[in-house]
Amino acid sequence: MKFLPFILFTVLTNAAAQLMLKHGMMSLGPLSFEGVNPAIKVLQIVFSPWVFLGLCIFVISMASHLYVLSKVELSFAYPFLSLAYVAVAVFAYFVFREDLNAWRIAGIALICVGTVLIAQSDRSGHEDGTKLAAAPLKTSEISK
Repeated sequence: MKFLPFILFTVLTNAAAQLMLKHGMMSLGPLSFEGVNPAIKVLQIVFSPWVFLGLCIFVISMASHLYVLSKVELSFAYPFLSLAYVAVAVFAYFVFREDLNAWRIAGIALICVGTVLIAQSDRSGHEDGTKLAAAPLKTSEISK
């Protein structure tokens, strides 16, 4: 639980990046590559303000995630990223007026329940959120 703030920071920056990317792509309008060099079009997309900001925030999110992975088990940290879907779905409903129907709400509830269960699994771990690893197997032991 010690690294939960870093995990949540990763989740929130991931969600923020997705929302910025969506806003950027909406501001560009429907994409068309007709009569345009695809490389030039990709550069126009990447360097449009909201898309560029979203990509920068995504890099920050990935750096945070790498830090988290250096401190806790992957099977503990990675499922928390599903909370980014929850945040994106809720914010997309309010900001972009996207649909949030009963099926999506049920899925969001299941994601939240699953994440709480995974968070509870760390209570039996060590103070720093890691577990003691078993002795590594030698190559000769694998073939037995």
